[in-house]
Amino acid sequence: MINLTPEEREVGRENYYSAVTAHDKVSRRDFLVRTIAAGGVTAAGVGAMYFGYQRPNRPVRVCVIGTGDEGSVLMGAINPDYVQVTAICDIRPSSVHRAFHGDWSTDNTIKVRPGLMHVYNWKSEDEARRNITVYTEWQKAVQDPNIDGVIIATPLFLHAPIAVGAMKAGKHVLCEKLMAHNVAQCKLMARTADETNSWLSVGHQRHYSILYDNAVNLIKWGLLGEIHHIRAQWHRNNVPGKDSWALPIPGGEITESGSRVDEIRDQLDAFIRNYEDPATSPQERLKLEKQIVQWQTLDQDKFVAANKFGYIDRDNVYSGGRVRSAMEEMVRWRLWDRTGGGLMAELGSHQLDAASIFISALSRKTGHHVHPLTVHAVGGRHVFPQDRDADDHVYCSFEFPGQGYDYNFDVGYRDNTNAYPPKSGVPSFDEDHNKKVVVTYSSINGNGFGGYGEVVLGTKGTLVLDREKEVMLYPLAGTSYKARVKKKGDSAVLDTSASGDAAPAKTAEGAGPVSRGYKEEIEHWAWCISTGDLRNQPRCNGTVALADAVIALTAKQAMANSQIPGGNGFIQFQPGWFNLASNEIPEVDGKAEQDKYFDQERKNLGLS
Repeated sequence: MINLTPEEREVGRENYYSAVTAHDKVSRRDFLVRTIAAGGVTAAGVGAMYFGYQRPNRPVRVCVIGTGDEGSVLMGAINPDYVQVTAICDIRPSSVHRAFHGDWSTDNTIKVRPGLMHVYNWKSEDEARRNITVYTEWQKAVQDPNIDGVIIATPLFLHAPIAVGAMKAGKHVLCEKLMAHNVAQCKLMARTADETNSWLSVGHQRHYSILYDNAVNLIKWGLLGEIHHIRAQWHRNNVPGKDSWALPIPGGEITESGSRVDEIRDQLDAFIRNYEDPATSPQERLKLEKQIVQWQTLDQDKFVAANKFGYIDRDNVYSGGRVRSAMEEMVRWRLWDRTGGGLMAELGSHQLDAASIFISALSRKTGHHVHPLTVHAVGGRHVFPQDRDADDHVYCSFEFPGQGYDYNFDVGYRDNTNAYPPKSGVPSFDEDHNKKVVVTYSSINGNGFGGYGEVVLGTKGTLVLDREKEVMLYPLAGTSYKARVKKKGDSAVLDTSASGDAAPAKTAEGAGPVSRGYKEEIEHWAWCISTGDLRNQPRCNGTVALADAVIALTAKQAMANSQIPGGNGFIQFQPGWFNLASNEIPEVDGKAEQDKYFDQERKNLGLS
């Protein structure tokens, strides 16, 4: 995130863990110490201990709809004590194969996507299929009487139809982020959850990250003082020819230059050559066997009739007039406005969700989720050619209400008697009730410098959250200063002269990978369902997820406005956009048009 030396990173980690330990001693939250000792690892019971939920009497039976990249990550995070996968649903043979066997693309992918056979210790795919029903149509999957809920990890434009259909069928829903394709769909999803008494959770997993929650506790404690500014980013090295969103097309494709390429067959042939090479070690050959079978099933995706599942052909997409096939839309759905939401939906929504969590920590209203006031956004397609709708650069600046902000305050000039209008003396601009926090966000392709994360700057210190893996804490004196917590009334400050225990940082190092929160969000959703008590709600429920969607989709709209001649890319958020009961939405203006928009979405979702 920022240019820190290894020594400065070590200092920041020590400061952070020492502060968390000090907070634990003051608040008597003993589980924080045990969490630190575990290095943030979600061992059995750590997530439940920290977030205050229990194991269900029986695992919740679920169907995973969409078993591609993100669906496989969620399945890999499942705790069998909480969730029993009894069905999966996907239209691609390769995704079904990965759901069972895991993703053997690289050494890292098999760790985060190990497959259901690994999760449930099934010895073969035959054994797995005796326990799991495989569907290709989600409409049939949600009617399965043997499931209690569904986990949805499909392309964005299918989130709302599937979620609403599942809840109408009496199922509970955990849906990947972004919540839905537009704000009206988000509101209708949340309303359907209320009307059907369903538990709806949306996958902004930072709400279940122990590292992030510890950071929030330190902010609440006052260790950073008032938040001045938050800087967030997600930068990637994606470039033409090496783009994680432009996945290879099964069956090959004709490029804009007229040449034909089949990346899947080329990769499969390379695996086979390596397997047959006498110099290949037995251990590497075992891995290649897995990869060969996986790419063979990926090649079989070319027989999927994508048109039957909501994907469409489109003419004149490229400058040369080449048709974009339904198959290409299915595989590269993130590139198109019709099926995806671009950088703000896929990446930016995570960062702005985190910013909202941090700013909300200092809200005077307990449990109040702070919403932004304005956004100014610009962006465009500067790296990639005209082969997509999605922009490859996004730059946003948000104004959030600061601590003590008065929504009803009329900003103006006051004299030293604080009278308004001024009665005497020289007027001075009074912003005591107009404090704002500026949050900047950038997401770019073509240069991954800095990776992704957030930097929170306060009046007393700075927090750096890097790649959801580590948190570093620094006093105002600078990044090279070790600091310990010193009590100051009901609050605390970082003191470079104070002494304290730095051992927890050493204890945490090397203890294992830090949980990003996927496992905890699934566990908590399952526990909420098992209680049967609607007062127990997921941390990222419909109301919270709606706010995240409004922020991301409005920023996307502001960026689009900036590209129109005469457009300025500036939008002021309206309170009604965040209100589930209101039909106000950022997509269209005027009550009549908004009601009409809702009526059409109700029809699209089968609600009228």
